[in-house]
Amino acid sequence: MSEPFAQPINASTRYCAVYGHPIKHSASPAMQNAGIAKLGLNWRYLAFEVHPDNLRAAIAGAKAMKFIGLNLTVPHKVLAVDIVDVVDDGAKQYGAVNTVRFEVRAPSGEWRPLAQWEGGEVSETRSQGFNTDAEGFALSLREEFSNLTLAGASVVLIGTGGAGRTVALRMAQAGVRVMSLIDVDASRVEQLVRELGKGFPSTRVRIGYPDKTERADLLVNATPLGLKSGDPLPLDPARWPVGNAGFVHDLIYQPAETALLKAAKAAGCRTANGIGMLLYQGAKALEIWSGQTAPVAEMKLALEAQVYGPGH
Repeated sequence: MSEPFAQPINASTRYCAVYGHPIKHSASPAMQNAGIAKLGLNWRYLAFEVHPDNLRAAIAGAKAMKFIGLNLTVPHKVLAVDIVDVVDDGAKQYGAVNTVRFEVRAPSGEWRPLAQWEGGEVSETRSQGFNTDAEGFALSLREEFSNLTLAGASVVLIGTGGAGRTVALRMAQAGVRVMSLIDVDASRVEQLVRELGKGFPSTRVRIGYPDKTERADLLVNATPLGLKSGDPLPLDPARWPVGNAGFVHDLIYQPAETALLKAAKAAGCRTANGIGMLLYQGAKALEIWSGQTAPVAEMKLALEAQVYGPGH
């Protein structure tokens, strides 16, 4: 897309960014820069490849350079919980941070978003972590699968890392009846099972595939498998066929149709990729940074053009 900003970068321009590993697939810059331009803010949004070993230094660097805020994607969301200075209650609940806001201490002692600070020299700053993935996922499900009701549903979730854990907890909050968790990391999935059992005893949680003939209302892929061409399917169809699910949601949005979604569509399932979740979590992040209502329509247009191509 062409540059959406009316004015060029100058010495007063402030920055936001997304950190990930990998990051080249990210469509966040197109979406966020469209929203920032619509709000008339003198900001720019960038993307940086950050190895997990360098995440702490990268967040500290953004704070030192007076960035407005950050988004964090795979594999940083869980790691960031122990790195940011303060963790919002929602991010604590989900155990993952995908949005960071930098804040400044006012003379009165209160903390204010850096974007809203006009008091001159900044003496002290901090980073606060938020989670906007949970509501982004819920809103995208509501939009993409309007006739799917999570309350009482059966769900198969592949991947229990940062995004997967958040999705699992959000679905349990919505009253999912039974949830099957599939993950190669045994200790990670067992920890999530314990958390779900403690917080949501009415949701039956089990590790591994359902019975091969058992149907599920929803299958969610929260792993990176599908980002690269040639990736294997995130599930073993010999153990549980994808066609056993009524709805299939892949959190990956680039490519727009992963191998999993192609297989699901061929099997007659309703499908959706992660573009809706990305849109709504990103809109919420922009609101957290700016204190203004995000221009969702403009952000959606820019995002779809980036992912699907102009005139899709």
